[in-house]
Amino acid sequence: MSELVKGMLEDDADDDDVTEIPLPNVKAAVLKKVIEFCQHHRNEPMTEIEKPLKSAQMAEVVQKWYADFVNVEQVLLFELILAANYMDIKPLLDLTCATVASMIKGKTPEEIRKTFNIANDFSPEEEAQVREENKWCEEP
Repeated sequence: MSELVKGMLEDDADDDDVTEIPLPNVKAAVLKKVIEFCQHHRNEPMTEIEKPLKSAQMAEVVQKWYADFVNVEQVLLFELILAANYMDIKPLLDLTCATVASMIKGKTPEEIRKTFNIANDFSPEEEAQVREENKWCEEP
């Protein structure tokens, strides 16, 4: 399932030794979650995630197990995104990124800043200018 791991195993296919796969960018606790995902995905593949998201509730987007799997602290969620990207595990990357998108869906910029603890570094004038330049994307 991981294209990174698959490629490393294929490169060492003629070697009889046990292949060691270095994953310096993935913490042990995160790797454990990645393995849990992969094992479950092998037995019950995740339904394809519709884009744009039809709901901000992940349980309405994917099966319950997958929605529960990504119901984690933000730090772990972002570490899973990085691990899925680094290890090239597309279904996990799709799931975790969709989860972040669901956290943004339907929120104002202020609500998004609060959700992700982002400081607003725009002056009121700069913010007004950005809103004016991009008001087309707020139109229904």
